[in-house]
Amino acid sequence: MGKRNRKTKPSKNPKTKFMIIGIIAVVIAVGVAATAMNPDSIKADHTKSTKLSLDTRGGSPVLGDASSPVTIVEFGDYQCPFCKRWNENTKPAIEKNLIETGKASLIYVDFPIIGPDSITIHAGSYCAGEQGLYWEYHDFVYANQGHENGGWARSENLKLLVSGIDGLNTDSFNECLDSKKYEQRINDNKKIASDAGARSTPTFIVISQDGAAEMITGAQPYGTFQVLVDEMLG
Repeated sequence: MGKRNRKTKPSKNPKTKFMIIGIIAVVIAVGVAATAMNPDSIKADHTKSTKLSLDTRGGSPVLGDASSPVTIVEFGDYQCPFCKRWNENTKPAIEKNLIETGKASLIYVDFPIIGPDSITIHAGSYCAGEQGLYWEYHDFVYANQGHENGGWARSENLKLLVSGIDGLNTDSFNECLDSKKYEQRINDNKKIASDAGARSTPTFIVISQDGAAEMITGAQPYGTFQVLVDEMLG
């Protein structure tokens, strides 16, 4: 299984961290070897790590209260089977025990590394978001995930798939998807994830209110996140 690697940095003004959601200043020096050996993640084809300001403004709507003392940033690919596993097995407990209690919030940043169809299906999340259904789309496509690069995420198949999302106007969604207006946003998020040190999906950066950050790689169980969040809150 993947390992957690502690990252620290000087304290930041907590207001800077949560500007819907804004730019989070962090230093990520990733233990790439641990990521590469993780059997519960899909690895990207690059290894450079860098210092940066983590800009999450192009990612998902915040799940939870943006002023929560801990922020969990997930870098994922909708075609990644390990991301699906985490979304179905770990995310519900995080929502119930950490997000709904106000301890943490979650932001999803696109990291489409599996194939060209990943760009399309990630762009679709923001088309659904135009209708206030980002997180419904997010959970729905993971629940209905097909094989990697198996064609299920291509535009024509995705349009059929999302007709199963309650309340989604498919005509508006299809028009949005065909416009490709969110594809540059997806590519920008991919670079942000890469610059942050993500080498595989899923990868998480957990950030405390004082600016300390720790990276978690792979489809780790709820307990891994609970222990870290409790440490940051303590």
